[in-house]
Amino acid sequence: MKNAPIRCIFIDDEPLALDVLKVHLSIYPQLSIVKCFSNAIDAIHWMKDNTVDAIFTDIQMPGISGLDLVKNQYPAPHAVVFTTAYPNYAPEAFEFEALDYLLKPISPERIKKTVARIEEFHCLKYSQAHDISLRPDFVYIKIDGQHQKIHYENIVYVEAFADYVKIWIGPEKRLVTLQTMQNMEKALPADLFIRIHRSFIVSINNVVSIQQNGVNIGNKILPIGKNYKESIVALVNKHRLQ
Repeated sequence: MKNAPIRCIFIDDEPLALDVLKVHLSIYPQLSIVKCFSNAIDAIHWMKDNTVDAIFTDIQMPGISGLDLVKNQYPAPHAVVFTTAYPNYAPEAFEFEALDYLLKPISPERIKKTVARIEEFHCLKYSQAHDISLRPDFVYIKIDGQHQKIHYENIVYVEAFADYVKIWIGPEKRLVTLQTMQNMEKALPADLFIRIHRSFIVSINNVVSIQQNGVNIGNKILPIGKNYKESIVALVNKHRLQ
């Protein structure tokens, strides 16, 4: 149920790391720490007979890594938060729609943002399904029983959010709807939008610059997925001056 505690499990082969997570998250009454595991294999066996709302997992662990665990469960029915000392795994983690990526040592301020994202995910999971209706120049999104009209020119980018998508129409303003990124990619006009990552579709008109591994769009740098680099190169070649 929506108001029930958010059930979480922790997976890390370092006991101290598990203790730190417990301390950080125990102050949030909306979270319920159900179980802790020292390896991914035990967690996988336990999840066969139990359900959770969110898992916090390390990446580099003996046996099965945290990334392999998430890949085998993709698309996961729960939120996934990676906790690791290594920033280089982030692009791959977000390819599989990680809800967040925490670098150790984890600060209380950073945990607070993660908890907010988990709460948002949990709320959406149990909310009434939204729908979306696309038109030549605009899109209607049903939110709270109303169809909201959004012109394509106002969409900055679209972000995957587990089973939902966030349609960003400003630096801090976004609308969330129950929809797949695949459907969004097919429906949005190809001359106005381009898929740059499993988790991101961007408005071409809002692109400020294109870097080797990222797209600058307003005040954000969004990653370029390895499967989408060719389409980015084609976009650059199409519009560059000779």
